[in-house]
Amino acid sequence: MDAQEKNGKEIDIEKILEEKLVIVDEVIAKYLPEKYDAQTLEYTLGPATYQYDFEAIQKAVTEPVWDILKRGGKRWRPVLFLLFLEAFSKNPKNFLDFAIIPEMVHNGTLMVDDFEDQSEFRRGRECIHKIYGNDVAVNAGNTIYFLPLLVLIKNVGNVSLKKQKAIYDVYAQEMINISFGQGTDIAWHRGLVNDVEITEEQYLQMTAYKTGTLARMSAKIAAILCGLDVKSVEKIGKFAESVGVAFQIQDDILDLKGEKFAIKKGGLGKDITEGKRTLMVIHTVNKASLDDRNKLIEILNKHTKNQKLIDEAICLMDKYGSMEYAKKTAMDIVTKSWNDISEMIPRSDAKNKLKAFVTFLVERSI
Repeated sequence: MDAQEKNGKEIDIEKILEEKLVIVDEVIAKYLPEKYDAQTLEYTLGPATYQYDFEAIQKAVTEPVWDILKRGGKRWRPVLFLLFLEAFSKNPKNFLDFAIIPEMVHNGTLMVDDFEDQSEFRRGRECIHKIYGNDVAVNAGNTIYFLPLLVLIKNVGNVSLKKQKAIYDVYAQEMINISFGQGTDIAWHRGLVNDVEITEEQYLQMTAYKTGTLARMSAKIAAILCGLDVKSVEKIGKFAESVGVAFQIQDDILDLKGEKFAIKKGGLGKDITEGKRTLMVIHTVNKASLDDRNKLIEILNKHTKNQKLIDEAICLMDKYGSMEYAKKTAMDIVTKSWNDISEMIPRSDAKNKLKAFVTFLVERSI
């Protein structure tokens, strides 16, 4: 998938992301303000039967959520949602509220995943559980798993009942999927299954659930709002899933090789410290000599922070060409999936922008 051009000029994807980030955060603030008052809290929770404790809610929910939101992030899932609307000739401004559903869930997963993995840094700062405590991080993360349902509740009348139900069904199914994907990942890096028996297909399925699911949610909600039929919604969802899978593969590569990426993460090889079974690990395990395979698994199982050992693991994966293999796999997955849906999308600048956006996600350096 080559980067596209618009009117003879290269499409500036980073600029699009920066512009949309501001818009998305404004909508998030509509449903979760940085500071609640009586009116905004009633909008979120309904009238109090007794009395709200504004300070407690501020300290345990609002502050930790906005802490992680303000650290940045690409907001690429809501942008994917908005670009699909444009590609099918819908005005994104009419459906902005729906763009935040996958983004809020995503940030909830970051807080909970970081606690589960006992990670130390996220986007250049200490993880939320390190700053606010485990209980606050898990509760706040869980809160923004479900808070996006307010978008459906508050938009009754703006969207048909049929579309509302279809969107809710997508949300519910994808929330189930993401938990099973995370469970599979945890089982692998906890050593609950035999490392050698993990296949590439199993890795791709885990990633399709863990990372692909929110991309799929974004695209399917957009397709539903555009009035596409059920078969088309599923095809669009499959394409977005492939984008999520490829995005995760590139994330895993950057964890080992991306210097700029490492600055935000707090160093190279954090996935090695966590014992993650990535596509590169699986490829190396399948291709390596017995000694090299055992050495890599030994390092992963140590959950080491020793940079010398981390570098040794990276060298082993390099030795067997696993980075290059992963890059090719990611691009092949997205290219095939794009070809499956390309004819569904009318020719337009919006289509070019969507294709350039997807290419950027797969080839990015940070």
